[in-house]
Amino acid sequence: MDTQQLIKNQVTANPVVLYMKGSPKFPQCGFSSLAVQILQACGVQNLTAIDVLQDPAIREGIKQYANWPTIPQLYIHGEFVGGADIMRSLYESGELQQMLENPVA
Repeated sequence: MDTQQLIKNQVTANPVVLYMKGSPKFPQCGFSSLAVQILQACGVQNLTAIDVLQDPAIREGIKQYANWPTIPQLYIHGEFVGGADIMRSLYESGELQQMLENPVA
């Protein structure tokens, strides 16, 4: 399976996927840490976190998959949401909580 197909499978098979540097318990950058904190504040229990530092193909492939140059990247119900700054804006407006509660139709 090629990297793009693997990523597609990951984001569609799991309700909430965060591509990050490190793990939720040990984030390896400030933006990944912020992303995890936001998801925890939203009460996310079913987070699938993928450490891009463990797999160079995923690290580069995820940037191509969403046409988004930075990590972390959040996917909810298979849809790309954005990085840490977008997550913060959506959280502050209440939109992120709604996205997490309501599956994409």
